Amino acid sequence: MKFPYTFTAKVAQFPFKFYVKNNWIWRYYPIAIVLCIPIFNSISKLANSPENVAKWAEIRRKEAAEHH
Repeated sequence: MKFPYTFTAKVAQFPFKFYVKNNWIWRYYPIAIVLCIPIFNSISKLANSPENVAKWAEIRRKEAAEHH
């Protein structure tokens, strides 16, 4: 087949090995994910702390009281 017309044929003929070997994003993306997970986890813990949740609820309660 000179040109793959279907999506499946295009995927089958795509040179994945070449891109994984020669493109920097394939090497550094997993490393970046592993390094960012602890940072995202700590941000999530800070944002969802009981003190912050109570503060957010109080702000929303005051905002709702102003509108009614």
